Amino acid sequence: MTVTSYLGAIGAAQREAMEADPRVIIFGEDVEANVYGTMGGKSRADKGDFLQMFGPNRIRNTPISEEVMVGAAAGAAMTGLRPIVDLSYSTFLYMAMDQFVNQVAKSRYMFGGQASLPVVFRSAMFYGLSTAAHHSDRPYPMFMNVPGLKIMVPSTPTDAKGLLRTAVDMDDPVMSFEACLLWGMKEDVQDGEFRIPFGVARTVREGKDCTIVAISTGVPAAMQAAQKLEAEGISVEIIDPRTLVPFDSQAVLNSVGRTGRLVIADPANKTCGAAAEISAIVAEEAFDCLKAPIMRVTTPDTHVPFSPAIEKQLYPNAEKIADAVRKAMAAKTRS
Repeated sequence: MTVTSYLGAIGAAQREAMEADPRVIIFGEDVEANVYGTMGGKSRADKGDFLQMFGPNRIRNTPISEEVMVGAAAGAAMTGLRPIVDLSYSTFLYMAMDQFVNQVAKSRYMFGGQASLPVVFRSAMFYGLSTAAHHSDRPYPMFMNVPGLKIMVPSTPTDAKGLLRTAVDMDDPVMSFEACLLWGMKEDVQDGEFRIPFGVARTVREGKDCTIVAISTGVPAAMQAAQKLEAEGISVEIIDPRTLVPFDSQAVLNSVGRTGRLVIADPANKTCGAAAEISAIVAEEAFDCLKAPIMRVTTPDTHVPFSPAIEKQLYPNAEKIADAVRKAMAAKTRS
C-alpha cells in the first residue's frame, strides 16, 4: 500500500495499462504537457519518464477539436487499439455530442456486434472553483440516457485507479467523470494492478436509521454529515454507487430495506438527474420499505455563477445532507 492522491492513482492506472497492453494509447488536447491531468505525475521529470517510456506514437497531442478526438478514438478502437482520451473539462463533451451519441454509443449495435469500442473518455468536472457557467457542468446524467455508454464517477483514489483499469479492459465505451475537488484527496492505495468491477456499489459506512446514496463529491460531504448526525444519535448508512451505468440498484434496495429512509446527495442538477433515477428505482421496487419520503440533495437547476460566494451555496454539503436526514427522521412513519 502506498499513500496516493486521486490524480496519482489515475496516472498509475494509465501507466500500468500501457505497460500491460501495447494497444493502449493516450491522446487529447496538450496531453504531452498536462502532467497532472493525464500523466498523474508530480513533476516534469515524471512526465519526461512517461513520454520516454512510451514514446510519441502512444501519447499524442491532438488539434483543439473534441469532435476530432472522439471520432478518432472511435475509429482507433474499432480497428484494434484501446484509446484513453483526455477531454479536459467535462463541458467540452458537448462539442462532440454527435460523435458520442450516434457513433461511439451506437456502432456496436449498428454493426451487429461485429465492432467493439474499447475506449475510455476522461473528463474533469471543474465545479466549485469559480470557472463559471461554461466550465462547471456535471453532465453525467445526460449521458446516462444514451444506451451503449458506461459511466464511472469515482470518489476516492482507490476507486479511481481500480475502476479505470477495469474500464481500459472493457470492449464498450466508458465515460469517466472525475471531480477536480477530489484531486488532492490521498489514501493508502494498493500497489500494482487491481480492478474494481463496474456495477458494484461500495458501502462507505454502515448504519440503521437512514440510507444516504452519495455520488462523487457527495461522498465526503455525506461522511461529514454522518459524523454530525452520530452526535445526535442518528445512524446513517452511506452507499457510493461508483458507477452509474451499470448501476447497483440491489445494494441501494437492500440498504433502504434495512433503514426505511433514503437521502440522495448528487452534485448534478435536480431535474432528470441521477438522483431522480435512483429515487424512481426505489419508489418502484421498495416503496413498501419506505418510512418517509425520499429526499434529494442536489444542485439547483440554474447556471453556475462566477462569484465564489454565490457558487459555494449551490452544491450538496454536510449541513444540507444532515438537514435532509433530519427531515426524513422527523417525517411521520408510514403504517
